[in-house]
Amino acid sequence: MAHLQPLTEEETHDLEEVLGRVQEAMGFVPNSLRTMSRRPELVKAFVAFAGTLQGGAQVEPVLQQLVAHVASTAAGCSYCQAHTGAVAERRGAEAELVAQAWEFETSDAFDDRQRAALRLARDAALVPNAVTPQHFEELRRHFDEAQIVDLVAVISLFGFLNRWNDTLATHLEDEPKDFGERALESRGWAAGKHE
Repeated sequence: MAHLQPLTEEETHDLEEVLGRVQEAMGFVPNSLRTMSRRPELVKAFVAFAGTLQGGAQVEPVLQQLVAHVASTAAGCSYCQAHTGAVAERRGAEAELVAQAWEFETSDAFDDRQRAALRLARDAALVPNAVTPQHFEELRRHFDEAQIVDLVAVISLFGFLNRWNDTLATHLEDEPKDFGERALESRGWAAGKHE
C-alpha cells in the first residue's frame, strides 16, 4: 500500500496543462506525479526536466528507455522497471528485447554501442557507484559528449524516480503493471509493494 495516496484529477486541476502533456506522452498520468503534485512547483520542474530529455534527445528514445530500465533494475525499483519497459515498448521496442535488457552483456539482441550504454546504466545505479574511466573510454567509441550527457541525465532522472517510488511504495498503474506481468515476470519481476 502506498505511503501517500496520489491526488485525484480534481485535486490536480491547477496542474492540468502540465499533467496533460504527460498524459499525451504516456497515455496516462503516473501515480508518482499525482503524489508529487502536492508540491506543484516540484512536479512542474520535474516534468520540464523529463521533457527536456525526451524532446531534445541526443540518444534514440528506445535506448533511453532501455538505459532507464537497466538503471531501475539495478536500483531494484519494480515500479520504474514496469514503467520503463512499457514506455520502451510504446516507443517501438519488442517486449522480449526489454525482458532481455538485464542480460545485455551476453544477449545477441544487443550490440557493442547498446552494451556500453547499458553497462553505464547498471553500474551508475549501483550503490556505491561502480563507474570507472573504462566506462567512458567505451562510451566515447560510440557516443559524442552530448549523447553521454543525455545518458547520464536519464540515469540520474531515474535515480530520483527509483528512490521516490520505492520510498513511497507508489501504486502501479494498469498499463505498466500489465507489461510487467506479461514481459518481465518470467525474469523475476514482481509488483511487490507497488500493488
